[in-house]
Amino acid sequence: MPNALSLAPLANPLVVTIAYDQLCVFEFGIATEIFALPRPEMGPHWYRFAVAGVDQGEMRASGGLRFAVDGGLELLADAGTIVIPGWRGIDAPVPQNLIDALKAAHARGARILSFCSGVFVLAAAGLLDGKSATTHWRYTDALTARYPQISVSPDVLYVDAGAVLTSAGTAAGLDLCLHLIRRDFGPDA
Repeated sequence: MPNALSLAPLANPLVVTIAYDQLCVFEFGIATEIFALPRPEMGPHWYRFAVAGVDQGEMRASGGLRFAVDGGLELLADAGTIVIPGWRGIDAPVPQNLIDALKAAHARGARILSFCSGVFVLAAAGLLDGKSATTHWRYTDALTARYPQISVSPDVLYVDAGAVLTSAGTAAGLDLCLHLIRRDFGPDA
């Protein structure tokens, strides 16, 4: 095995991905693949990972897969980065406790990423007001109509608005995560 990279430590390496009933499995898998797998070749300063449940009780992902989480939304209070892997649907309401937890995390400096329809969670929380964002092309008109205070970029893979980052379709979440890794650790990571 080649020598591990000498990555500088992050101020807060904890990545917390939210999970919810009707979870989008592919989007969740992207966050897990990028941030949760051990990467000894990256050295000792790689990310740490946890899963925060939005809903109480048993949750099922698309296709009926049942899953467990590491804790509830209280995990967001310690996260350096939060991932919203899609959402139940663009018309599904966002629970107030999730909105409150995201606002508090953002206010203390956590970065928040959304994949695809997860942008509607960020929009509902007001975290994209006055910022640029993107989502899957089939949702851009709805996002623009519902949240005119957001500058929607329909033809990009991701938008890095500093502490809030959004990706277009599901697979663009991979591009966004790789961008974040380069931002955190440089082009050699």
